[in-house]
Amino acid sequence: MSPSPPPEPIAGARLLFSLDPAVSHLNHGSFGAVPIPVQRAQHRLRDEMEANPLRFYSQGLTDRIAHARRHIATFLDADPQGAALVSNATTGVGVVLQSLGLGPGDEVISTDHGYGAVTLAVARECRRTGATSRVLPVPLTASDQDVVRIVRAGLRPGRTRLVVLDQITSATARLMPVAAVVSAARAHGIPVLVDAAHVPGMLPVSVRDVAADFWVGNLHKWGYAPRGTALLVVAEPWRDRIEPPVVSWEQESGFPARLEWQATVDYTPWLAAPVGLFTLRSLGLDRVRRHNAALAAYGQRVVGEALGVGPAALPDPGDPAVAMRLVPLPPGVATTFDAARSLRQRIADRLAAEVSVASWHGRGWLRLCGQVYNTPDEYERLALRLPALLDHR
Repeated sequence: MSPSPPPEPIAGARLLFSLDPAVSHLNHGSFGAVPIPVQRAQHRLRDEMEANPLRFYSQGLTDRIAHARRHIATFLDADPQGAALVSNATTGVGVVLQSLGLGPGDEVISTDHGYGAVTLAVARECRRTGATSRVLPVPLTASDQDVVRIVRAGLRPGRTRLVVLDQITSATARLMPVAAVVSAARAHGIPVLVDAAHVPGMLPVSVRDVAADFWVGNLHKWGYAPRGTALLVVAEPWRDRIEPPVVSWEQESGFPARLEWQATVDYTPWLAAPVGLFTLRSLGLDRVRRHNAALAAYGQRVVGEALGVGPAALPDPGDPAVAMRLVPLPPGVATTFDAARSLRQRIADRLAAEVSVASWHGRGWLRLCGQVYNTPDEYERLALRLPALLDHR
């Protein structure tokens, strides 16, 4: 069965980006792409900073950071006083882990869909404190009810100190039922950390409704912010316990200032982030979301068909609004981390296409994203040329 037609392009959207036109950029989910108006806003901020560094850092900067935070928090329906800007989701996870006060006998639960750097962060904190990391296997085809059942069965009240769950998984491009997991864990008094790295901008979200103890999402992926922009949201009972990696002059100010103020770091990504959200709204928030999800689904179908993968064998992201999709690679291809990384580089070098390739449970997976700067023919070209490259691996 031939794939359904791709979505109509959003007029003029491609011109907002300075991406190399000779390359198909089909991996927006990894590092995003900053629109030109946002780049210019950040450049103006950097010019201001360099014109008078002392004035920039010492007069009103904390208020400007707070203003940007309020803007972003409002977009995500989060409490601005319970949120802090951080450089990325992994940083937010690290801050939470180091603020928990873990010790011997404690455990942190996650799933086998977790982001690799977060898994490493949990393992390191457990080694440092004597706590235990336990990873729950969740089948790729698990329903939302299955996910909740698996996590609930894995809880050990009195020992489990934290559950870490991705809202949209990176390696497997799957939307997880985070609100239901939060509710199940709260019944046992166990806090939940939601890694929502891919959520802001891609999906409508109310952080208040998720009601997690900790929620962290990147704005520099689907929210068009400069790289280095993420929001960590912390429930009220935990805020006084959140400690920054480095003590600064705002230490006695409490959360969020003690976490946000890190002396001479570059704050221009945070200050320019509202321009990214403005750009997104200018294009039409709902229109962008529908376009990106439909285009990712189209790409998944045409590339899957080229690799002999029928529609029934293509992984379901759990919600049609997810703008990242998986295609299983042939058996024996990209079965290890190193092999996946090597294949990704070969696709970039030989096919002029940037994609994500991951090894998950001994199987290679191609992840495709849809974004307003992409066109259907980019996925079609990849579908036409990828089988030959894999045959000559």
